[in-house]
Formats: sequence, C-alpha cells, structure tokens
Amino acid sequence: MFSGIRCNIRNITFNIPLFCDTTERHSIFNIYDVDNETTNNEESRKTSAIRIGIWHVLPRHVAKRFAKELHVSMDVFDDNDKNVTEIKDETLDLLESVMKTSFPTINRENENFFYERLMKMPGNTVILYLHGNTASRGSGHRLDVYKMLRNLGYHVIALDYRGYGDSDPISPTEEGVVRDAMTVYNYICNITTNPVIIWGHSLGTGVATNMLSQLNYMNEKGPKGVILESPFTNIRDEIRQHPFARPFKHLPWFDLTIARPMYSNSLRFESDQHISEFRQPIMILHAEDDYVVPFQLGYQLYRIALDTRGKSWGPVEFHRFEASHHYGHKYIVHAPELPELVKNFVSTYRNEVF
Repeated sequence: MFSGIRCNIRNITFNIPLFCDTTERHSIFNIYDVDNETTNNEESRKTSAIRIGIWHVLPRHVAKRFAKELHVSMDVFDDNDKNVTEIKDETLDLLESVMKTSFPTINRENENFFYERLMKMPGNTVILYLHGNTASRGSGHRLDVYKMLRNLGYHVIALDYRGYGDSDPISPTEEGVVRDAMTVYNYICNITTNPVIIWGHSLGTGVATNMLSQLNYMNEKGPKGVILESPFTNIRDEIRQHPFARPFKHLPWFDLTIARPMYSNSLRFESDQHISEFRQPIMILHAEDDYVVPFQLGYQLYRIALDTRGKSWGPVEFHRFEASHHYGHKYIVHAPELPELVKNFVSTYRNEVF
C-alpha cells in the first residue's frame, strides 16, 4: 500500500510513496486526454489520469553523505569501485548540516521535499533516462546505466511509459509515450534550474528526438544536450532491419501488412526528421555488433544530422564500439571508456546555449 504526499504542479499531481535505499519512486498522475477505446469513435477523447512510475536516483556522493538519514547501510557504497568519481561538492559542504537539521530522518512525510531540495542545489546535473521497448526501467542493464551516472555525480530520473512496468496499462502510442516523457521533463524543470541531459536508448532515442523537436517548436526551454544510445532512423527502417523481419522483408506483402500499418497508426519515431529540428548537442553511441538496431542505422542517423543541422547548432559526436567487445544492443554501459565520454560531454555542454 502506497501512502505519500500530494502537491500540484501544472496540472500534475504527484503521489510519492516510500523509496527503497537511495532510489525514490514517484507515481505521477498526469491530467490530459487519452483515447477512449469504448466509444467506437463517437466520443473519441476523454479526460483521464495516467499513472506513470518514476525513480529518482541520487548521486552516489550525496546518498553516502545522508546514508544515516536515508536508513542505508554504508555497505552499499563500494569505495574500491574504480568507476567511482570523487566529487568535490562545495554547495553540499555548506548545506549538509542545514539539511541534516531539517531532515533528521527521511520518511513518507518528508521524502519528496528532501529529494527535491537536493535536486535544486546549485551545481547539479540531472539525467532524464528514456528506456527502450522491452521490460521496464528496472531491467538489469538499465540499472548499470543508473549506477554509472550516479557514480559520476548526476541525479537520474527514470520513468516507465504508459503500458510499461508499474505505469498504467494503457496501450502506448508515439504521441502518448512522448507526452509521458515531456511531463516528467516539465516536472524536473519546475523543480530545478540545473542543467538537464536527455539519455535515450533504442526506442527511447525516438522518444527523445521527438520530444526535443516539440520543445523547439513550442519555443520552450530545452535540455542542454541529448545522448542517443543505439538509435535508428525511423520505425520503418528499424522494422525492415530487425533480425525477426529479415527472412520476410523482401516478400511483396511485408510493407503492406507490417510497415504501413505502423505508420497509419502514427507509430513512426522519425528521428531522421526530428534530429534536424532542435539545436542541442548530440552524442550518439552504437555498437558494431548490435543486431536489434543495426549499427548502420545509427551511423546513417549521424550522417543525416551532419548534413541537415545548422552550422551554428550544437555539435554531433559519434562513438563506435567495436564488435570484438560484444556489447551488442544493451551493454555499451560496460565499455570502460564510457564514463569519461559521458563526463566530457556533460561538462562541455551543461552551461552552453545553442
């Protein structure tokens, strides 16, 4: 049973249940229209509340400072981990005693204020993680990504779109999952003025580019940069290149029965168009032995970005991971050079405006 605090921020009600260790779990009730499948198009829309599950993962150095208040054993902090970056946090040094006085212990009644206060502190960076098509935000390789990012000193916000994980079991559409991501992004921006970086993996890269395109179109404040891990050009290309489709893609009925219905139902994820519709810097990561989203799709997207984006816009980086490492579709996070690549990208662009 989840009990928590509710507060209203721009038509969003947040119910904050008890967190586990140094991860806070949010349930967002987002107020907007969703398709009403029971109306048979006679009453095609209704107002409803969509429940979206979220984790807020604290930076390692912050969680360690407040381990006692968070009821976390110090055993969870491996000081011998070679991937841990020692963080000098002068703001936290100044405010630690004040925070511990204000929050002698973290419980259901004060936990959302505690986490949000920490995210507001100057000097922080927030990573919004948009996962791929399978499972949930709690899948093993995703936990490895969060661990790497928290070791670098970043706050991590990870969500499950509608239809995934513990979010409401509503059939996901491109419009719907982008709205979910946009809602969480807006929540972050309402809490803090610190820089935000978007990290999308696989399907999440399509969500990310669509969202940034919309933010630019609406002239809204955008993130400082976007990391695209294992991206594709558009859903039609991805379907044709997916290993399950290869035996059938040359058959005359393939496009008619599989690819076209996806497009007619607005499942397009056209990153090859959206990538030229926002100015933020981009870092693309792709493994040569990725057989789910083939390497050539990520490289093709990179070439499109170079050819179509404005010359004064944020740079586009492409990082190839050789097949000999066997990272495949999900395990680039195990590359020993990845933390340094991410740290350099974030530090270079976190204060830039394009």
